[in-house]
Amino acid sequence: MVLLVVDTQKGCFDERLYAFETVKNNIRKLITTARENNIEVVYVQHDDGPGTDLDKASENYEIYEDFAPRAEERRFEKNVNSAFHPMTGLTEYLLSKGEIDIIVIGVSTDYCMDATIKSGFEKGFNLYVPAYTNSTYDNPYFDKETAYKYFNEFMWGTRYAKIITVEEAIRMMK
Repeated sequence: MVLLVVDTQKGCFDERLYAFETVKNNIRKLITTARENNIEVVYVQHDDGPGTDLDKASENYEIYEDFAPRAEERRFEKNVNSAFHPMTGLTEYLLSKGEIDIIVIGVSTDYCMDATIKSGFEKGFNLYVPAYTNSTYDNPYFDKETAYKYFNEFMWGTRYAKIITVEEAIRMMK
C-alpha cells in the first residue's frame, strides 16, 4: 500500500478550498498514520512552467508546510493533470515495487485528482479515496461543494475507486 499525495502545493492549497480545515486535518492525519506504520508516502507536484502560479522555481511550487515531505520520501513531477501520465514515472515506480493498492489524497478534485484516479484505474491500480481528503475551488460550471460531491459521491465511487472514510483508511494502514 502507498499513500499518494497529489498537488498539495502552497500555490493551490489554501483556505479558498472547499472544507479547507477538515481536508487539511484529514490529510495531515493520514500522512502521520502512514509514516507511523511504514506505509510509503509519495508526493506528486504540478509544474505549470515559468511565470505561472505553480512555477517550479517559486515558493508556490513547494508542498504545503503541514504536509512537507521528508528527505527520503519520493517526489514525482508533472505538467499534466494525471499523476500516472508516462512523463512522471510513477506507474513504473509503483509496479516495480509491486504496489497496486493506493490511497489517493490531494487537490484539485475536478482536475488533477479526477485525472489521476481515472488513469490509475485504467492502469489496474486499486484506488481508495478517503472522504474529505481532497478538495477544489469554484469553477465556471460547479461551485466547489458541488464539484467535490459530484466526484466523490457520484463519479469515482461507482466507477473508478472505492470511497472510504478516513477511519477506514487508517485501519487499512495499520
